[in-house]
Amino acid sequence: MSQTTKRALAASLKKLLTKNTLDKITVIDIVEDCEVNRQTFYYHFQDIYDLIDWLFINEASEAMNGMKTSDTWKQGFLRMFEWTLENKSLVINVYHSISREKMERFLNEVTFNLLIGVIDEKAVGLPVREEDKKFIADVYKFAFVGILLEWIRLGMKENPHKIMDRFSNLMDGVFERALDKFRADRPV
Repeated sequence: MSQTTKRALAASLKKLLTKNTLDKITVIDIVEDCEVNRQTFYYHFQDIYDLIDWLFINEASEAMNGMKTSDTWKQGFLRMFEWTLENKSLVINVYHSISREKMERFLNEVTFNLLIGVIDEKAVGLPVREEDKKFIADVYKFAFVGILLEWIRLGMKENPHKIMDRFSNLMDGVFERALDKFRADRPV
């Protein structure tokens, strides 16, 4: 029941965002649309931003679920673009609000988790320190999130498939080369 209520509140927020900006939506608007009382909202969330966090974490993470391998990471990134486009009103409103840092933090976290899975897979049997693998994931995380945020800022007009084709071409073999540079047994 708890997840059902959370999903209903999230659906109401997304519906309201098609008509208003985030700063014009209140908890009262959400609960009236969802036909629950304010206590129900506050039982599940501290405020609207907490609801946004939950929505991002659950929906976007589900969209990329299981795509943390060297064979699927490109589909995971493409799915992130598609989810963003499917939820354009929500994303644009959050991007242009004071809670933009929440979206950036979320995108960085989800992207890092996807990339570290790929890097761990590629590093099997290689003497690469954990901190170096995290550094590699961070570098490419910032590249991807930067591209995604710029796409959002420009109104999500460019075809996500074209962006991912270019990004994929750029990334071809990059994980292997990066891991090789951080091998502990590499001659200096």
